[in-house]
Amino acid sequence: MSGKKRIWVAITARPSYSRIRSALESLQRREDVELSILCSGSALLDRYGRVIDLIRADGFRVVDELYTFVEGDDLVNMALTMAATTNHTAAALHRGKPDVVVTIADRYETMGTAVAAAYLGIPLIHVQGGEITGNIDEKVRHAITKMADMHFVSTALAGNRVARMGEAPCSIHVTGCPSVDLARESADVSVVDLQAVLDSLGTGAHVDIEQDFLVVMQHPETDAHGESFSQMATVLDAVNQLAIPAVLFWPNVDAGSDGTSKAIRMFRERGGDDKIRFIKNLEGRQFLALLRQSQCLIGNSSVGIRESAYLGVPVVNIGDRQLGRERCNNVIDVACKTDAIFGAVRAQVNHGRYASSTLYGDGFAGDRIAALVAGETPDTRKRFHDV
Repeated sequence: MSGKKRIWVAITARPSYSRIRSALESLQRREDVELSILCSGSALLDRYGRVIDLIRADGFRVVDELYTFVEGDDLVNMALTMAATTNHTAAALHRGKPDVVVTIADRYETMGTAVAAAYLGIPLIHVQGGEITGNIDEKVRHAITKMADMHFVSTALAGNRVARMGEAPCSIHVTGCPSVDLARESADVSVVDLQAVLDSLGTGAHVDIEQDFLVVMQHPETDAHGESFSQMATVLDAVNQLAIPAVLFWPNVDAGSDGTSKAIRMFRERGGDDKIRFIKNLEGRQFLALLRQSQCLIGNSSVGIRESAYLGVPVVNIGDRQLGRERCNNVIDVACKTDAIFGAVRAQVNHGRYASSTLYGDGFAGDRIAALVAGETPDTRKRFHDV
């Protein structure tokens, strides 16, 4: 192992793994690096799919498990989780002394990773900076950009924004989004095998994925977390009126997730599960294969903006959670109102598949990222670069 570059990648939540998995696979194949995964936050929790089990099953080495998630459904719990992530990550990095740390996207836990690495003087690489969204993620993402020493962005416009924040052009690389790699690879997933996996997971109705069906993925909006229950109830009301079978995924761990989950449970208790399958988590390629088979994605997940553009899947994006992100014509944006959601989904189902777009990448970002990570180590002595 001597002489290899020691790379630690921080995985803090379910979406973080799918966003970086193809790059991890490319790094794992290299003989000049030693790859380790540092897991924390909801990545360790069973009710959010316990993604650490998938990471180990895929053959990656988990260097440490950091129990940083602070229970609760209020904004303060996100701040406390971020602080706990900073504390435990700093201790782990101090013990392990990696050569480089990689952090992904814009979740509040990633702020803890960034602060710990920056103050320990360990070069920090940030994946998916320079994008715009409609909630607290916006602040987190740009703050991490200023702490990071190298930037792997998904689009040219995102790279331009990072440069306008004073980052040196030589530190910015337009790699594409590695989650699009999984979207490309999802074409190889057998529909028969996927049906068997779907039938073995979750609860509710049997959904035949060779017939018409919808995918629903609605997360709480942190800027309006008190409205999570009513927003999810509205989405479910629209889905119920559509009377099309659906696969619904439980929400992520953000403030307001209890309200979202409560609305789902109450809907089920009233007998609303006769056409819906309820799922915690699916392996990344399987999830995107499911999306590829569907007639429409409903909700506010970034997968509707990123991977769905590549797949050409029709999307009804609800509310402001993805406000400002670059999007393709496969997305219809609506307010969280039953009639608006109902009408937009009907229009998307009638439209059918859209042309594939490479706005967020061509499906080979992982190889680019791995080559850059394994290459020159970024300089931590940052100076503001005037454009």
